[in-house]
Amino acid sequence: MLKDRVVAVTGAARGIGREVALLCAREGAAVVVNDFGGTASGEGGGSGPADEVVAEIEKAGGTAVANSASISEPEGAESIIQDAVTRFGQIDAVVNNAGFLRDVIFHKMSITDWQAVVNVHLNGYFYVAKAAARYFREQESGSYVNFTSTSGLIGNVGQANYSAAKMGVVGLSNSIALDMQRYNVRSNCIAPFAWSRMTAAIPATTEAEKQRVERFKSM
Repeated sequence: MLKDRVVAVTGAARGIGREVALLCAREGAAVVVNDFGGTASGEGGGSGPADEVVAEIEKAGGTAVANSASISEPEGAESIIQDAVTRFGQIDAVVNNAGFLRDVIFHKMSITDWQAVVNVHLNGYFYVAKAAARYFREQESGSYVNFTSTSGLIGNVGQANYSAAKMGVVGLSNSIALDMQRYNVRSNCIAPFAWSRMTAAIPATTEAEKQRVERFKSM
């Protein structure tokens, strides 16, 4: 299905992003595996996690290149698309998945916690999408898949930053679809769920919370 296509996946070293990158490679795509390599709260960083996924793809006979830039800055987002074009000659699809959590109850949430999450989950998705847009426009084809969350649709305790950003992704994705349809470019927004490093941080102190987490694990 993806033979001879080039796909850039952000946040591709762990969790859902990793599975997306591996699936794209299995389906025949060349993959730009982007991951900043930070913690689940967005600290630290390094190329190791992205390199590991590239090695896994190549071991299975696929084609991939690692990119450890942060999408929180336009230059980092631009480098992801440039890696695709420089290494593989084109870019056909972008999967915006990167993100982290800084859960804090609203009245205690700092400006830093707010900005850090919004800068990746919303601004970063815009930066990557914008970097690819000129190529999609010129070739009159392309596809965006932007990941939102049920937290953005219905809210969640301690996640004002994350929920606001994820609802913003819905509007961003819909607007991209309307603006870019004239160039045969698609933009879709999905709200997946998986038990991952991020969801493992969900509080489970009360009995009700523990039961909720166990239900999540079985999904």
